[in-house]
Amino acid sequence: MPSNIAEGCGREGERELARFLSIAAGSASEADCQLLLARDLGYLQPEVHRLLDDQANEVKRMLNSFIKTLS
Repeated sequence: MPSNIAEGCGREGERELARFLSIAAGSASEADCQLLLARDLGYLQPEVHRLLDDQANEVKRMLNSFIKTLS
């Protein structure tokens, strides 16, 4: 996610930045999937999963808000 955001900042224009922020949001969704899998396989305790899932969702909300600001 941070690399997508950084790449978008290095591009010209807000439209390109919004595109890379959208890619970063997709990466956050991928992280959600991996967290769920780790929980289901027993690598994460449910309470740890909940905390990390909440943080990932907050990142997605912030990215989506930033994208809307640019649009």
